[in-house]
Amino acid sequence: MNNQLKKTISIKIKKLDMFPNHFFGIGEIDRKDYKINIQGQSVIKEKLIKLPIKFKDEKALLHLSGINDTSFEDIVNYKGESEWIEIDSDEILYYFADHQDQIDTIDILSRF
Repeated sequence: MNNQLKKTISIKIKKLDMFPNHFFGIGEIDRKDYKINIQGQSVIKEKLIKLPIKFKDEKALLHLSGINDTSFEDIVNYKGESEWIEIDSDEILYYFADHQDQIDTIDILSRF
């Protein structure tokens, strides 16, 4: 069985505004715009992602990248479909807080 990760979805960050506890903006997947919300996970919630398109794996590696070779990765659980791109991860939230203007892409890697 091949468990190698491959890029399955790429999200281009078109706009991302900072609010006290989250980021909100527009992300593009396959030339279609979706609202994107990035927030920390709560004490009772796990790291997760919800997507407006089909995704086949129960976990995903999110690879953030941008200018000046900026990059960061985190593993989150896939929790189903949503009208928006929703990411709940303290690590990703804090990384965006420090590198908001440098990240322009979130690649989603999975086994399928």
